[in-house]
Amino acid sequence: MKPILRVANLSKQYEIGKRQNPNSTLRETLVDMVRTSLRGFRRKSKESVSAIWALKDVAFEVVPGEVVAVIGTNGAGKSTLLKILSRITEPTTGRIELYGRVGSLLEVGTGFHSELTGRENIYLNGSILGMRRAEIDRKFDDIVAFAEVETFIDTPVKRYSSGMYVRLAFAVAAHLEPEVLIIDEVLAVGDLAFQKKCLGKIGDVARDGRTVLFVSHSMDTVQNLCSRAILLRDGRIEADGPTAAVVHQYLSASRSEATSGPWLTPSFRVERVRIFGSSPGEPAMPLEPLTVELDIVPRVATRDMSVHISILGEDQRRLLGFDSVDFGGIVEYPPDTPSRFTLFLETSPLPPGNYLLDLYVKSYSNQAFEHLQHTTSFEIAEKSVYGNRLYDRNWHGQTLANASLTAQKL
Repeated sequence: MKPILRVANLSKQYEIGKRQNPNSTLRETLVDMVRTSLRGFRRKSKESVSAIWALKDVAFEVVPGEVVAVIGTNGAGKSTLLKILSRITEPTTGRIELYGRVGSLLEVGTGFHSELTGRENIYLNGSILGMRRAEIDRKFDDIVAFAEVETFIDTPVKRYSSGMYVRLAFAVAAHLEPEVLIIDEVLAVGDLAFQKKCLGKIGDVARDGRTVLFVSHSMDTVQNLCSRAILLRDGRIEADGPTAAVVHQYLSASRSEATSGPWLTPSFRVERVRIFGSSPGEPAMPLEPLTVELDIVPRVATRDMSVHISILGEDQRRLLGFDSVDFGGIVEYPPDTPSRFTLFLETSPLPPGNYLLDLYVKSYSNQAFEHLQHTTSFEIAEKSVYGNRLYDRNWHGQTLANASLTAQKL
């Protein structure tokens, strides 16, 4: 069967530190030119520009009717790939052959004009896809009913909640019959009932012989919906094949344990942070044990040392905090003596997702309070047995009855 999508040697490079204003007006551009000419003879630019490859030599093919998941850790290149395929971003090198219309849902508001009403945006999106008005008329009632926005269809979408925005955007993308439907993690904005309805609609789209590319951090959803998965790591394809095998490789390699370090502060050296589930090498799972190990070496003599461990969500909001002081963890350590602090949660309350770890290493006698922000990231993996459970993502807590934070000399 002839591929509907063929990607060959696709790469995307970004320059870090270079100022870019792609949406500047002509007036702003002229003003910047004048400012630059006046200041240029007085000083040279101090900008430091470095290049990173978000994608490197990516190549694959997709045939009509395939539902393909694109998975990987944050920063692997998933969203960059979908933006290039959706013609939002230009590749640096490589070639894409795509046959047919593309419907994309990459982020809230993609393809919508905020000043236009829901009705007007449906027709605008249909026109962008190359549809005639009669085709849009035929689908209009189905789109509005699916999105559940009948009351607000003639209201400017800038007044919509994020959930309403996503519902209408998905309904438009799925019902206007693109040959290729591209969806990022944006569906997570909707409520559980609407997510289930969307997944059912994606299945209908695939059964109609159309193609779906789907990015998700939910491995349950990926395995239930997709027959094939592509694993990206550091901008390259690490695996491409049957979903079960690729997901297993992803979980084994990416989620088995998080290790990182060292970090230096004036008073302490954090040698390593290791995060794992029920035992070393096991992925962290919801409602199961979670262990965080910190290996720390004082760089100066101290009579007391303690740590505070904060777990943050992807939005950098603090969810959990544990201080060794609360667990009797202040002890005396001589310089250059490594110590291990171990946080153990018998039953982790964290739902599947991505998290950040913040550390405060403290010595009251030396007045040393070192903050190591976003020390490492880790993931709580999906597990099918929890697939129908609801998790409260707004849960906050300071300490848990089944938690312990201990210290020992190594």
